[in-house]
Amino acid sequence: MNFTNAISVTRTKVGANRWLQLFIIIFFSVWMSTLVGTTDMNNWLLENSLTFAFIVFLVATYRHYQFSDLSYCLICIYLCLHVYGSKYTYAENPLGYWLMDAFGSSRNHYDRIVHFSFGFLLAYPMRELFLSWLKFPTWVAWALPIEITLSVSGLYELIEWAVADVFFKAQGSAYLGTQGDVWDAQKDMFLATIGAILATTIVSVIKKSFSIR
Repeated sequence: MNFTNAISVTRTKVGANRWLQLFIIIFFSVWMSTLVGTTDMNNWLLENSLTFAFIVFLVATYRHYQFSDLSYCLICIYLCLHVYGSKYTYAENPLGYWLMDAFGSSRNHYDRIVHFSFGFLLAYPMRELFLSWLKFPTWVAWALPIEITLSVSGLYELIEWAVADVFFKAQGSAYLGTQGDVWDAQKDMFLATIGAILATTIVSVIKKSFSIR
């Protein structure tokens, strides 16, 4: 199958899935709104570098494997949370400030929400990919999302360090968003891992209760 035919097949498959079309419209609407209204373009570009890579992965693999509507919904929610954080920088996010006032917190916790969401929202799509596409054993498909969440979280913290201290020092403070917390990286990794564990536990209970694979 040549490239033109591959694009045609992909368009046909997307066109047949109304839910996926809706998720695409929602995400790109949110994404473009964050670009138009961003307060720091350099930070927006840095924060969205991984977003671009993730979108490329989803598009490149779509012809070979399509996630379930539930997985696409979870992915859409996570990406919207992430790109919304890039609009103002995580440390200056308005929703985080509203939560500060509502709960009397001394810190803007929006970045914590997104790190937790990384594990909580993406563990199920990862599990589905390993089980349905790669045909891994069930127990491996359950364990890998947790392990990958922890590993990717650690890698992301190393990338943040490299960006902030080596490559783009001028953007370091905005990109890191530590807000003076020396344990920020460890807490972010912990929350992402807890999110993945919680998600896999919930799905495991549901699957077992209804005898679903």
